Amino acid sequence: MVTRLPRLVIAAPSTGQGKTTVATGLMAALRADGLAVSGHKIGPDYIDPGYHALATGRPGRNLDPHLVGEERITPLLLHGARDADIAIIEGVMGLHDGRIGTDGFSSTAHVARLTRTPVVLVLDIGRMSRSAGAIVAGVAAYDPSIEVVGVILNQAGSARNVEEVRRSIRGLPVLGVIPRDPHLATPSRHLGLVPAAEREQSAATIERLGAQVAQHVDLDAIKALAQRAPALGSASWEPTDHVRPPARAGEHRSVVAVAGGRAFTFRYAETEELLVAAGCEVVAFDPLVDAALPAGVQGIYLGGGFPEVYAAELASNRALLADLRAAVAAGVPTVAECAGLLYLARSLDGVPMAGVLPIEAAMSSLTLRYPVARSVGDTLLTRAGEQVSGHEFHKTQTSAATDTDGSPAWEIDGERVGFATPTLHASYLHTHWAGAPQLAQRFADAVHAAAPHRRVPFAPEATAPTDAFRDPLRHHGDTETGEAMLDFAVNVFDGPRPAWLERVLHEAIDASASYPDALLAARAIAQRYGRRLDEVLPTAGAAEAFTLIARSRDWQLPVVVHPQFTEPQVALEQAGHKVTEVLCRPEAGFAIEPAAVPDEADLVVIGNPTNPTGVLHPRETITALLRPGRVVLVDEAFMDVVAGETASLLRERHRGLVVVRSLTKHWSIPGIRAGYVVGDPQVVAGLRAQQTPWSVSGPAIAATVACLRGQAADEARSRTDAIVRWRAELTRGLDARGIEHIRSQASFVLARLGAGTRERLRSHGIAVRRADTFPGLDDTWARIAVRPPDRTRRLLTALDAVAPTGATR
Repeated sequence: MVTRLPRLVIAAPSTGQGKTTVATGLMAALRADGLAVSGHKIGPDYIDPGYHALATGRPGRNLDPHLVGEERITPLLLHGARDADIAIIEGVMGLHDGRIGTDGFSSTAHVARLTRTPVVLVLDIGRMSRSAGAIVAGVAAYDPSIEVVGVILNQAGSARNVEEVRRSIRGLPVLGVIPRDPHLATPSRHLGLVPAAEREQSAATIERLGAQVAQHVDLDAIKALAQRAPALGSASWEPTDHVRPPARAGEHRSVVAVAGGRAFTFRYAETEELLVAAGCEVVAFDPLVDAALPAGVQGIYLGGGFPEVYAAELASNRALLADLRAAVAAGVPTVAECAGLLYLARSLDGVPMAGVLPIEAAMSSLTLRYPVARSVGDTLLTRAGEQVSGHEFHKTQTSAATDTDGSPAWEIDGERVGFATPTLHASYLHTHWAGAPQLAQRFADAVHAAAPHRRVPFAPEATAPTDAFRDPLRHHGDTETGEAMLDFAVNVFDGPRPAWLERVLHEAIDASASYPDALLAARAIAQRYGRRLDEVLPTAGAAEAFTLIARSRDWQLPVVVHPQFTEPQVALEQAGHKVTEVLCRPEAGFAIEPAAVPDEADLVVIGNPTNPTGVLHPRETITALLRPGRVVLVDEAFMDVVAGETASLLRERHRGLVVVRSLTKHWSIPGIRAGYVVGDPQVVAGLRAQQTPWSVSGPAIAATVACLRGQAADEARSRTDAIVRWRAELTRGLDARGIEHIRSQASFVLARLGAGTRERLRSHGIAVRRADTFPGLDDTWARIAVRPPDRTRRLLTALDAVAPTGATR
């Protein structure tokens, strides 16, 4: 059989050149151009294929000779690219870098040679000019069997430098020049990029990548070069050629539950295809959300991922953990690779897990190896002495088993590792079942022979709240969370910090041998809001601003409008002032009534939008509070989650008006304490006179500057858009259940859940913020931080189980 498949390998001289960015953007651009695109990744990587899948709309595939054997590489390429117009194959590391000690085995060049695929080089020219030509010439000529057909220049700067680079590259066309764009950076963590499934903004980022590549790369030239790839004479890999269904298979298909969601993103597409071909029905479940395994499950597959990042949320889903524990104990065939091993452990970084395996796991040094593993004995998947190629990539280690009825799963480099019984196989080793289809067949056979699991009803033990308080005004939501709690109590944005902010913070720490210069932040604030330097003051978060205002004058009648964040009142009372509370009424939707504020008040503190109600007060309502001799302090800590910041007073000048801002919530930096005050220069001067020298740290100054620059605008809008979507999901769920709530413009919603509901939610592993510590509210109210939809659905499911009738309208 001869198959024509237009195709290209996207490679680079070394890692870090931008292969993933360019390859994924190229896939998205070609798809937007009307082509059916197949995405492939050389090596064992799970993360890049996730981005490829988003870009192409079809599963990302891996091509790894070590894992599946040289003879299967081209058949697997053809299988993944069936009905595609073009295949884009992303390389691994440098073009000629392969498994150590094997002269390039499993390298990008190796796979390009096996599949007879032309290569396009990606080169980061951000720090070079004519040397680019030497690098391209050397890489292209190193192995005459590899056909390098063009170059894409990445991270390009000035036009003069680009032209210098172009002249240095001889004999190969420059197919594109992609400029620097920090907004397209993908966030990373300890094992590489953050998986696409974990990034709220992944689809939008890939759309921008595609548009960027389409603008700066010659797609017609790319397609023409791909068409030059020679025809392939191999037959396509077919899962039905390697496994078989039961001899008496009827309409019933045995259910295999496969872990998915944000914590379990690592598995090869062929694994599911082999199980289906062997007569199984694959049903995904999300350990972060689902309260039980799928109905009638006869097998469980727990693949790889990042459970260490979601340990608290996994632990808080106690109903699922109990069901999983019961299923494994009952003999439901279970395979656990890496993340699955950690999930079955007693604990992960001190947080309780399923407790199936007698081990504890903790973050440690990186383990990265590409071994051939030998089976120690007959197990669920293997037979004694059998050898299977695999890979390990993890930054955790497990303790020695304290007791076990099983045997080791593998012997690797003379060490016996993992756990294996006739119904359980768990280890750090990842295997690609297309390279060892007997593993899929044995697992499927065991699944067909197993009895369907019956869910064990979960009866949570009554747990006493751990959030007792002595002083309601000093209570904070973080005391209500815990390692095993799903957090709806702390209203910090739920997502990783952008890569540019991480870099800025690390650089600031590296520069901490010098005293911090807050003038840098002051200039950034003044420039952002069109203010003079005497109108702005960087502070150590909003907390310092409240302390400064409390100490700046001998206030005669300070007023705090409640319900409101209680920290300003604490600061005023600490400074010896007697505070007058003005309460907004629930029947008025907690809107401020200016007439309720005493005329003689010389300080009025109000939040906008207000914590915990989420109410956004119009600008004219706030300015109506101004009087001669009165200072009005507006806490806009959550204004940056309001689309367009429509009610902000930061750019308005009024005598006696000051606005406080905080970067803590929106930018996920509560430990940095970065904020600022903007307003009446006389008031600001009084605050500055009270401020201790160097109270604002270097990282806080750096964060303030970075988050007020143009590069932060897109990310800020993206976070705001996410919060709006998440809040809509939450309010729709509350509406559907008839639960009273206040229309919020912030990153939280105040809801009347009913007395005792908060405590009952705790027994389901969910923490919401008690509201009875805010003046004007009682224990029937709770503040709920907005979270991504999967976690919101879990909260709503728990509310169905615990909310009293009195919680509804």
